[in-house]
Amino acid sequence: MELFSLHNQVAVVIGGSKGLGKGIASGLALAGATVVLASRNQAELELAAAEIRNATHADVIGVSVDITSIAAIQEFVSTVLTLKGRIDILVNSAGINIRKKAVEFTENDWDTVMDTQLKYVFFMNQVVGKAMIAEKVKGKIINVASLTSVLGLKGMVAYGSAKAAIVQMTKALANEWAEYGIRVNAIGPGYYQTEMTQPLFTDEKAVASMLENIPLKRLGLPEDLSGTAILLASDASAYITGQVFYVDGGWLIE
Repeated sequence: MELFSLHNQVAVVIGGSKGLGKGIASGLALAGATVVLASRNQAELELAAAEIRNATHADVIGVSVDITSIAAIQEFVSTVLTLKGRIDILVNSAGINIRKKAVEFTENDWDTVMDTQLKYVFFMNQVVGKAMIAEKVKGKIINVASLTSVLGLKGMVAYGSAKAAIVQMTKALANEWAEYGIRVNAIGPGYYQTEMTQPLFTDEKAVASMLENIPLKRLGLPEDLSGTAILLASDASAYITGQVFYVDGGWLIE
């Protein structure tokens, strides 16, 4: 449908070489977008870009970036603008988690999670937002939050704090940039099977406990996020901004 078409749109997906980011990038490419995948590892980017190109026949490339460096973020955005001319869609899906009890967390642990989950998201939003405003691009920004932004789960104090902050950041940016026609929304995944979460699923009892909280009775797959991402990146969501869409199999049903 034309309403969901992303033809002639340039999408940048941070964390797009694997996991949830790759699932989102694949969906955007399938909807017709030109996609720029970004992560630190250029070799992984090349493999992911080739895989998505082969599956979708879209224009997909990989550009490496160190998201913990503001200067590197600025250089990355400049490179993308040189290569593709504009950025219409930004997806921030990169991140890590350090699972520890709160009493065991070190300052370095905290800073590591915050730098890779929260700080980069703001500055990537800022740098891309400036470019969109300067070029009068009515862009779409999608920040990846989490159900931990709502639920206080054990071992997730830093991760959940960062994701909750991303939700508030999304709302504030949506309000501030609405006058430029830039829409900012967030997706909140539940428990998904990815490289990062795989260690969680080696314990059958833990998996059974998770499934008890998921009405749809299965764990999420990266491709389960693609539909919501296409919605938020397309004209189908032209009147939606500052919202969080939880894609969690029903976990947060109240």
